[in-house]
Amino acid sequence: MTVRARDWGFPLLGEPGRFNAITDVEGVLVGYQTTIAGDGDLSVGQGPVRTGVTAILPRPENILTQPCAAGVHSFNGNGELTGAHWINERGAMSSPILITNTHAVGPCHRGVINWANSQPDRSIAPAWIFPVVGETYDGYLNDIDGDHVSAEQAVAALESGKSGPVLEGSVGGGTGMVCYGFKGGNGTSSRVVRYGETRYTVGAFVQANFGKRSELTVCGDPVGSRLVDYPNPIESDPNWRQPPGSGSLIVVIATDAPLLPGECEALARRATLGAGRTGTTGSHFSGDIFLAFSTANPGQLQSTPPLDPDADLVNENLEFVPWGRMNPLFEAAVQSVEEAILNALVVNEDMTGRDGRHIPAFPAGHVRGAAIQTPAV
Repeated sequence: MTVRARDWGFPLLGEPGRFNAITDVEGVLVGYQTTIAGDGDLSVGQGPVRTGVTAILPRPENILTQPCAAGVHSFNGNGELTGAHWINERGAMSSPILITNTHAVGPCHRGVINWANSQPDRSIAPAWIFPVVGETYDGYLNDIDGDHVSAEQAVAALESGKSGPVLEGSVGGGTGMVCYGFKGGNGTSSRVVRYGETRYTVGAFVQANFGKRSELTVCGDPVGSRLVDYPNPIESDPNWRQPPGSGSLIVVIATDAPLLPGECEALARRATLGAGRTGTTGSHFSGDIFLAFSTANPGQLQSTPPLDPDADLVNENLEFVPWGRMNPLFEAAVQSVEEAILNALVVNEDMTGRDGRHIPAFPAGHVRGAAIQTPAV
């Protein structure tokens, strides 16, 4: 059984969904392709492979033709999320989302195009597509320049998408990532939001590769200050020139609550607060980019050329939560992002990567106190 942050008794707020994952938002799927090869003893520049691709599909059956309202927030732009300009322009997204390493954005971008063109009914593929691909840097543990991610792997990640429990830790795009000096990677969480008689879900997925050890905070407890003597190779390595806190953080927030594009952007901004609860002060060398989308209002927010200029013009209609009622959704987003980052730390193991570099796993039992030797599962 996977041991997550809640299993260690961390006092996390809010009501999680069934799987405590982004897939609690109905219809959202997550898939992976992971590549781990080499024993860590190769020479500089020829290190082993610790990388992969993560795929998030908002509408697995018809995302190409049924856009989702969406918004993007860049807390720190030292990173990449392709397609963001088009999302900001039209307030909607018509692409699945891939997350990988910094130097694999290209093949993943091509992979989304290949996947779109391979759909059984080719007519549903648009005349053009702006794939959404995010990245964080895994070059400390992974041979990032070795061309180890292909368009075919990106397609395979998309085709492997599943609902239900989500793999966390060192899988997919998160395989070679480091967070607060510990082994980082993928994490997810969700919250149920009660809206009168309706129950909405907000789910977050993170690829966590950021944070300085001394900043690490768990549920308000500045544990990083007590772990300064715990092994921290990435910050003590004399051959590693990146300052502490370098890396990046990609956050994807999904909800089934009906939202306007501007409300999605506001939801994405709240990821900043969720990350901040874990201690980060936002290193200049960390690209922290956040995306939020709503699966409600199917069929709306279209952007297709008018094939018949003389046809009757039809307006679209959006249902949306009023701005004055957004606070519970904001709270859910902050809580989900915080817990997703903690899960990325907790659901992990030590990893040795390129040139023998070793990153330890987060010592959850030590943080919870010497009396806690095993998680309460």
